[in-house]
Amino acid sequence: MTSRNTATHYGSITKTFHWLTALLIFTAFALGLYGTRGIDFSTEAGVSQAAFVFSMHKTVGITAFFVAVLRILWALTNTKPGLLNADHKLEAALAEIVHWLLYISLVIVPLSGWLHHAADTGFAPIYWPFGDSLPFVPKSEAVSAFFSGWHFVFTKVLALSIFLHIAGAIKHHVIDKDATLRRMLPGTPSLPAGIDTHHPKGPVFAAIVIYLVAMGAGSAIGLQAKHSETEAAELAEVSSDWQVQSGTLGLTVKQFGSDVSGTFKDWTAEISYDEASQTGDLVVTVSIGSLDLGGVTAQALGADYLNAAMFGTATYTATIAPTDTGHLATGTLNLHGVDAPLDLPFTLSITDGIATASGSTEIDRRTHKIGEVQPTENNLGFGVSVSFELTASQAE
Repeated sequence: MTSRNTATHYGSITKTFHWLTALLIFTAFALGLYGTRGIDFSTEAGVSQAAFVFSMHKTVGITAFFVAVLRILWALTNTKPGLLNADHKLEAALAEIVHWLLYISLVIVPLSGWLHHAADTGFAPIYWPFGDSLPFVPKSEAVSAFFSGWHFVFTKVLALSIFLHIAGAIKHHVIDKDATLRRMLPGTPSLPAGIDTHHPKGPVFAAIVIYLVAMGAGSAIGLQAKHSETEAAELAEVSSDWQVQSGTLGLTVKQFGSDVSGTFKDWTAEISYDEASQTGDLVVTVSIGSLDLGGVTAQALGADYLNAAMFGTATYTATIAPTDTGHLATGTLNLHGVDAPLDLPFTLSITDGIATASGSTEIDRRTHKIGEVQPTENNLGFGVSVSFELTASQAE
């Protein structure tokens, strides 16, 4: 048996690519099914197991992608053996269509999954040497949902293609009793003379049409996906000595060892501050339901974590005093129904009645009884980093 294909037989390299691809794809399918249907997510152990299973699923899938690309490149530089049933025109055409569907699926399915993952936040990480991010792919729930739609549709196309491919191979071996299956196994089986090595172009175009339809269906599903939306408590406007003109209030949590960052879209600040003494008072109210934490927003706002339905707002009440390096707000944070002391160091500069300030601190989620279903840091870190930037003008 030679390494390269001939007009009648497959070479050893093609056979190796075929069976290695099959192993990787069946492994990825099995991991994906087990991860979605076979794990109890209500316990920390279950979440840890799910993270491992999905990390393996993604890593195996991306490995299959690179193997598929190499397989296609190898196929393009080799002779394609003729069909053993070329005289059965319809069956031969269907076999060619299935082969092209398999080739394209083996690229698009893992690639769409990788793009979905790269645009998402709060994920089971992909294992080395593959990365969790891709160039030119933004962290975006909409982008992630779009490629998720592709992944959903093309996995069905791939599964159907594999089923038809296997069914065809079994038919050839059991019913037709020809060497179609045996010539993909080790060795060089004897074949009848006069094999038709011509491959019509029609099945290629038929496969392209099927994929265009699948792309349209996947795009429609992705674009129509409902993004995470939670009813947020509406905050009333506040008046104070200093009026916030613009600003951001963000947080970062560590999930599965990776930082996941987000922002609160709705918050207010009542600020009184005396420039002469550099002292003042501060009351910040945050609409918890306005949190945008990417793909894990709904989970973060759920009953096991921030529970936005029951605890719609958080309030930080503090006094402001100068320090050697800037300022310090010392006060109490009411979050998740629990009051706890919190210090917030920040920098402040005031020019012509315009103040700019920024600072950060860290909250221990256990203090506020958040995420008690995750009692260790195996999946979710204890520390939550909170940061802010704002520009305020002095009220007239």
